[in-house]
Amino acid sequence: MVAGTPNSVAPMPRGRFGRYPPTMLDVFDLAPKVELHVHLEGAIPPEALWALVQQYGDPGTPTLEAMTARFEYRDFAHFIQTWQWMLPFIRTPDDWTTVATAVAAALAGQHIIYAEASISPTDFRQHELPLAQIAAAVRRGLDRVEGTHVNLLVDLVRDTGPEWCARTLEEVIEVADEAGVVGITIGGSEPAHPPAGYAAVYERAAQAGLGRSAHAGEAAGPEYVWSALRDLGVDRVGHGVRAIEDPALVDHLVERQVPLEVCPTSNIRTGVVSSWEQHPVIELIERGAWVTINSDDPMYFECSVAGDLRRVSALTELDVERHTRYAIDAAFADADTKQRLASEVSGWWARRDAV
Repeated sequence: MVAGTPNSVAPMPRGRFGRYPPTMLDVFDLAPKVELHVHLEGAIPPEALWALVQQYGDPGTPTLEAMTARFEYRDFAHFIQTWQWMLPFIRTPDDWTTVATAVAAALAGQHIIYAEASISPTDFRQHELPLAQIAAAVRRGLDRVEGTHVNLLVDLVRDTGPEWCARTLEEVIEVADEAGVVGITIGGSEPAHPPAGYAAVYERAAQAGLGRSAHAGEAAGPEYVWSALRDLGVDRVGHGVRAIEDPALVDHLVERQVPLEVCPTSNIRTGVVSSWEQHPVIELIERGAWVTINSDDPMYFECSVAGDLRRVSALTELDVERHTRYAIDAAFADADTKQRLASEVSGWWARRDAV
């Protein structure tokens, strides 16, 4: 369990701008926020990605409008295909630095004061860049931007298989301190690569002191969440929304207060969930699960943490300040960073309430 767990989370406290009146819409944009599940490559502002597409060329994508039209998906598999289309356009360390700078600036502009952004270096093996070079280049870009603090997770990419993930993890361990890597996750094609096969990888990550998350209960059912908990010993679950299909699992998540990195718009855009009204995030919050709200891939899904908080608050009462504090508690940041973030959040709300 993550240090600083708010054991009284169940049920999620309500009141501060839950079912908000129209005059308070701006609070979601202006309040300091925390994001724990965002893929750096999926958060590139469209104009920054378009510059790379122009630089390297793509006959099938002649305009910015043609590029943004790609970001409509039939299903989760189609989303993965679009992700694969993007990979050839980030080739060099300078590209990674440019991308990281643009992402950090976008986070700061949204008043996201802390984020844990994942990178998927093995997706870019075709460019023959060692993980150490990618991580260093990303860190240079992130550190150019003030107003947000971004730590990194490395997505080991389950599709590469346990052996390759183990090799990637050893590279992660070597650069973690210098590059600000605080944890790992595994994304990719969830149904084809169950969590249990990566148990040894996650045990090694625990020994190295890295935080452990895993995409589970997104494109596959609740049994994958159970496996992430039991076989991988994760500290947090990436997505986890299909846990709702198993009442015993929801009870377990609530009892153990396992943080969930829920990405509502992402789930709707990829067809995991049919609509906002049907999204499990509402029941999960009302049942007392430790829910954090995240954007996942904001470029691909045209979403933001503020926007998703706004939609969630329209459907179920949510105390935005306390929700942000819970995200801080669930972060893989060190104790000093968490204390600083908590003070910044509390101070902002105190000043606002005093007006």
